[in-house]
Amino acid sequence: MMKRDYRYIFGPVSSWRLGASLGIDLLSQERKICNFDCLYCQLGGTQAPTRKRRLYVSTDKVLAEIDELPDVAIDTITFSGRGEPTLAQNLGETILAVRAIRREPVAVLTNASLMGREDVHEELRCADIVIAKLDASSQAIFQIVNRPAPGIGFGDVVTGLKKFRADYGGKLALQIMFIRENRDAAQQIAGIAEGMCPNEIQINTPLRPCRESPLSPEVVGGIVRYFHAFRTVSVYECERPSVLSLSPEETLRRRGKVV
Repeated sequence: MMKRDYRYIFGPVSSWRLGASLGIDLLSQERKICNFDCLYCQLGGTQAPTRKRRLYVSTDKVLAEIDELPDVAIDTITFSGRGEPTLAQNLGETILAVRAIRREPVAVLTNASLMGREDVHEELRCADIVIAKLDASSQAIFQIVNRPAPGIGFGDVVTGLKKFRADYGGKLALQIMFIRENRDAAQQIAGIAEGMCPNEIQINTPLRPCRESPLSPEVVGGIVRYFHAFRTVSVYECERPSVLSLSPEETLRRRGKVV
């Protein structure tokens, strides 16, 4: 049988919170497509930050690959990819199309930068799970850690998240990446998170190769205590299941290991 190379779907990729998750990449390009240039990104720097939504990969191409999937166990179908998935203008269309042919819950990993836009807001409501980034407590820390494209303010991110939570019936998780530059803001971030009523807080520190070093388990343990009011999980406390990749080369590329 001829080996099948998957370009727009990848997995099942084990996520420490999503189990065996089949990933969908609506941004699949040679370069990262993002409106942030986070210090800790495993994909490296963002060459050309963009705020414009456009079509990168058609919904039909994604569905064609899903139709050829082998019989593998999948817990969740997750929209992520090489950058910020809400920059794909067909995100909502593809979520609905996937839900029409698959029974697994659909998740989206987002940096929350575009949640204040009505179109993005409505499209994300189509997902069963939304995992949103919240790495800062102020505009100053936001600029240092996330390094957004011009015109994206921290206040807009917070407002967008609160508005989304107010009418979203699915599971909202906040994923926070702690590094040296924002570790002292943990208590303030926890206070901001209270206004978003998340179902879960995911505490991370970079364990994959990137420009930043991970914080120690002891330091992360101290950070977790600030989030005692929430259902909180830490990257050091969760069991990591083994990874099965449909296309090893594409999986490595999405982890910044293949140029």
